[in-house]
Amino acid sequence: MNGGNEVVAAPAGPPQPLDWKFSQVFGERTAGEEVQEVDIISAIEFDKSGDHLATGDRGGRVVLFERTDTKDHGGSRRDLERMDNAIIRHPEFRYKTEFQSHEPEFDYLKSLEIEEKINKIRWCQPANGALFLLSTNDKTIKYWKVQEKKVKKVSTMNVDPSKPAGNGSNASSSNSSSSGQYLANGGSPDRYPSNDLSFPARGIQSLRLPVVTSHETNLVARCRRVYAHAHDYHINSISNNSDGETFISADDLRINLWNLEISNQSFNIVDVKPANMEDLTEVITSAEFHPTHCNMLAYSSSKGSIRLIDLRQSALCDSHSKLFEEQEAPGSRSFFTEIIASISDIKFGKDGRYILSRDYMTLKLWDINMDSGPVAAFQVHEYLRPKLCDLYENDSIFDKFECCLSGDGLRVATGSYSNLFRVFGCISGSAEATTLEASKNPMRRQVQTPSRPTRSLSSSITRVVRRGAESPGIDANGNSFDFTTKLLHLAWHPTENSIACAAANSLYMYYA
Repeated sequence: MNGGNEVVAAPAGPPQPLDWKFSQVFGERTAGEEVQEVDIISAIEFDKSGDHLATGDRGGRVVLFERTDTKDHGGSRRDLERMDNAIIRHPEFRYKTEFQSHEPEFDYLKSLEIEEKINKIRWCQPANGALFLLSTNDKTIKYWKVQEKKVKKVSTMNVDPSKPAGNGSNASSSNSSSSGQYLANGGSPDRYPSNDLSFPARGIQSLRLPVVTSHETNLVARCRRVYAHAHDYHINSISNNSDGETFISADDLRINLWNLEISNQSFNIVDVKPANMEDLTEVITSAEFHPTHCNMLAYSSSKGSIRLIDLRQSALCDSHSKLFEEQEAPGSRSFFTEIIASISDIKFGKDGRYILSRDYMTLKLWDINMDSGPVAAFQVHEYLRPKLCDLYENDSIFDKFECCLSGDGLRVATGSYSNLFRVFGCISGSAEATTLEASKNPMRRQVQTPSRPTRSLSSSITRVVRRGAESPGIDANGNSFDFTTKLLHLAWHPTENSIACAAANSLYMYYA
């Protein structure tokens, strides 16, 4: 208390850990059901509004979902605000439509099969009630327009359809009513002596001509542009620019800049290919435009570094504006060091101040104004470190896990094995480190008595992280882990605490 009745507010600490709940699942498997390879989800993306969600699969299909719980609550803004205060909305999506984005192809010049698998999906700016998105497989990017089209039907005339009457008779009777001498029932005795149509005895007062009517709407996906033949290596990233007109595509050695309206020309802005391929030491693994500055983009490499480049510096951005990498601790190098340092995904925060990166073992949060090291590091599955040899032998060590940030920037998330994913609080002082399972009971694999957080000594500002158990064969929660069930793809809703994640062919959604 301060003299009178005023209460002095206590300093705000880190937010409480979120209580995650199951929302819904699409494509749930029954017990023992075999998963078809083509049905496995390979990409997930929310649009900027969060009202639409797109998934791509290994069969080259794109499936769209739309949010329904916001549409059901009409009324004024005041009514909506009152409802928000009274109840917490439960995010719900429904299936909207799907279309075949890519087909399998064969490159006859290189004798290579090109898979139809969707590598990335990115939403573009909607216009005139239509949705626009980019999808890519290993070689070809496509620009799609999804719009509601009215289904047109021709209404029939008011003639008794029970009697035989050909289309020609219908058409002739319609034409005959427009000129010449006609009987009361619309017939013409001299031109149409046959009596194929059945008319009432007293005739028809007025003949109803066929009219085209629209009764229902159908969603139609149309490919507006195809951006092909610009990449010698597999495309790993596409990213829209904030200017709404351009986007980038990245493969192992090059990043190209495209205009959405021009499909036959692109500009090569980054090229890391050496004159002699034997001198190649690193490749591009991911690339993304800054969310608000149209001249800035970042790309990550297989050596664990992130480069920030400015398109205003030169046409070919061989030199970077900033380089973000963590120095290797002396004496820690091993055979697996470079492999697990490779960054599989980077994401900018909503305001563009922070970059989140995912390598095989950790999540790292970088401040673009500070290139000395990450401001936070989170151990995703430290308990796998003793098993790196096994992971290398079964190729799991090359799995590419995605990462995502919450819209408010307070939390980050990424996937792991056994269909688990982790959510970490990234505010200073937060010890939030939740493990969830992609199932109808996400908290089933939670630690009952969490171990004490351990602080990394490498940097005074490195965040508090929670480490897993070191016992080989079991994960952080004492459960045996399964390398065949991996949660690679997930996305965080842009404005709410809602996560969509893919477990094989099933799409699970959770809210907090």
